[in-house]
Amino acid sequence: MNDAPSSPDSFCDTEHTFQLHLPWPVPAFSDPDEHVPELDPAFRFMPDVTKAILMGFTHNRRVYLHGPHGSGKSSHIEQVAARLNWPCIRINLDGHITRADLIGRDMVVIRDGKQVTEFVPGILVWALERPVAIVFDEYDAGRPDVMFVIQRLLESHGRLTLLDQNRVITPHPAFRLFATANTAGQGDATGLYAGTQALNQAQMDRWHVVSELGYMPPAQEQEILKARLPDLEATIVERMVTFAGLTRRAFQQGDLSSLLSLRTLVSWGENITLIDDTEEALRLAFVNRCDDTERPLVAELYQRCFDAELLQGTAHVSGIY
Repeated sequence: MNDAPSSPDSFCDTEHTFQLHLPWPVPAFSDPDEHVPELDPAFRFMPDVTKAILMGFTHNRRVYLHGPHGSGKSSHIEQVAARLNWPCIRINLDGHITRADLIGRDMVVIRDGKQVTEFVPGILVWALERPVAIVFDEYDAGRPDVMFVIQRLLESHGRLTLLDQNRVITPHPAFRLFATANTAGQGDATGLYAGTQALNQAQMDRWHVVSELGYMPPAQEQEILKARLPDLEATIVERMVTFAGLTRRAFQQGDLSSLLSLRTLVSWGENITLIDDTEEALRLAFVNRCDDTERPLVAELYQRCFDAELLQGTAHVSGIY
């Protein structure tokens, strides 16, 4: 990033790029660098969520984005960054990410042929001093000691104190902070997201913008599938999206413990192009991870959409809808 501009040096035409009219100009970088996400021309933006993300980039607001799996939370942030040429790094807060990974640690390095011990900064310290957007994925699964490291940064101009170095880091003016999660910070009541936890409400209170992203409307999901998989027949795409909608409704009613996300829809479509078998492609992408007792219902929903049997020898389920 040494040759990249240290601050945004242009503006984005949001009406052309995102089909959004905003009352403030959105800064951007004129040229990408190695940390700018790859642009996906098939991506479709949800207006409310996109506006929230653009608030984060433009006004240095801390944005917390939550919603069901596979709905495109991280992808929304990455694709906005891609169109702004804004360097963006995703960090998955799994159980193995420690405070030292974020802040840094003393390590033995070779200097002039000799072993010396010196402080090596972590990814968060590195990003703080650069025009970089950090995205913390699975934010509601982070370890408590890691979460409290982040808490101070949630202020708009939050400084990070390195006690071991007697140093206070002031964030770069173009540093941005985002988080994605499956829950709104209140914990998971559905049982779908093992490992998540209720978040400290003093910390949640520090997020300036909280936005929820559900699954896209059927028309937009069809557009995405057609753009990414142009060889799929339009009627197949329409039936796939209808089937996905029925699984989500069954999940909401408590009849299914799994639902078909947009990510799974794309995997299903990709499988179809590889093996040219809609039913087998669905088994590989979705059915094989459903509970055995729920597969007859999945088969019935498939029959309603495709007028074909999905599973041979399964009991017919009626009266669900």
